[in-house]
Amino acid sequence: MSTSLIRKEVDEALLAFVDRQRPALLTISDDLAPLLSALGALLGGGKRLRPAFCYWGWRAAGGEDGQAIVRAAASLELLQASALIHDDVMDSSDTRRGQPSVHRRFEALHGAQAWPGDAEAYGAGAAILLGDLCLAWSSEMFETCGLDGDRRRRGRDVYDLMRTEVMCGQYLDMLEGTRGEASVATALRVVEYKSAKYTIERPLHLGAALAGAGPDVIAALSGYGLPLGIAFQLRDDVLGVFGDPGETGKPAGDDLREGKRTVLIALTAERASAAQAAALRRRLGDPGLDRPGVDEVRAIIEETGGLAACEAMIERYLGEAERALRSAPITAEARHALSGLAVAATTRSM
Repeated sequence: MSTSLIRKEVDEALLAFVDRQRPALLTISDDLAPLLSALGALLGGGKRLRPAFCYWGWRAAGGEDGQAIVRAAASLELLQASALIHDDVMDSSDTRRGQPSVHRRFEALHGAQAWPGDAEAYGAGAAILLGDLCLAWSSEMFETCGLDGDRRRRGRDVYDLMRTEVMCGQYLDMLEGTRGEASVATALRVVEYKSAKYTIERPLHLGAALAGAGPDVIAALSGYGLPLGIAFQLRDDVLGVFGDPGETGKPAGDDLREGKRTVLIALTAERASAAQAAALRRRLGDPGLDRPGVDEVRAIIEETGGLAACEAMIERYLGEAERALRSAPITAEARHALSGLAVAATTRSM
């Protein structure tokens, strides 16, 4: 199955699952309709990387094509929706995927209805609850995917570990931002647990475990998936500063306003002069950072060599992943598909 076809089938599986949930929610109250609308808008976007890696982990271990594995893989998009909704609340992000973030959507609803009380608090509360609902539904969709009980039991341990790791990674990310400083090593630790394992390595493991893969296949998929996941996030960090809002779905420089202590920023800080370091500290985390301020930080990142160093890291991790893939004991079809996904994950346009 091609990657584009996987995406189409994942989209259809998600739509069908949410449609099955709709009557139960609306039976409780018609007031729950905005939750469904907000979720539908969020699920309408996204690259579907986690389901794709899960599917090809399954095929890499000899699993056959079918709707049950597509539904199991699609459940990861509900987990991702939960993570994105909560992440946007914590970061006070205004947009996601080119539209208002969920908490801003509910904040606007509060204002439009002229309800009493704090609109911002209402928006955050509604978003947290919708994120919790998505987390619960991710388990439900996985458990009702149609794979037999033995296969689901093999996958459940991976699924549970994946959820634990991403929440720990999210906490570490928040901690680094609160401390206000991050070394390359501590920033990479956040990358590993918040993104690399969660986006690529564990979805691969999940699909492979569902197919009954042995330790050799699991290890080989880690050799490919973990460095690729790091390269993927490093590319995301670069796009968070230099990316085109039309491509990223977020305003230019949003990561700078949020004060994210990324590997890119850590690489820049360790190379900066005293004056550059002072400017970086002053600009990073300023919610009112304007375009000239973004341009100043961009110039510092380029002038110090931080950007070039980050690009070199991306190439190094990507090369490590490609070498591991060439020798992996997996099906030829999966190797070809995973090679294409590696390119797609790391060469997104600025």
